[in-house]
Amino acid sequence: MQANTAVVKSWVRGRSADNGRSSLHTDGDNLYSYQLQIGYTDKKGNKVVKLYTGKGGAFRSKTTSSHVNLASLSADNTETVG
Repeated sequence: MQANTAVVKSWVRGRSADNGRSSLHTDGDNLYSYQLQIGYTDKKGNKVVKLYTGKGGAFRSKTTSSHVNLASLSADNTETVG
């Protein structure tokens, strides 16, 4: 989990990072759970997380939900996925 936290912090700071398993990674602008974009940086520089969770109505996997929940703690905004 510590590696995942480091990836999210890197995303917030605009730096690329990988958790060592490539299940959570960022290019500094976008955040990915596996190959699914779960976060992005909007035109104003805000970090936005897409709610790929059961509560968000767009569940993909338990691991992706865990990544989304972790990133949501540091994001400026969240958005539902429809």
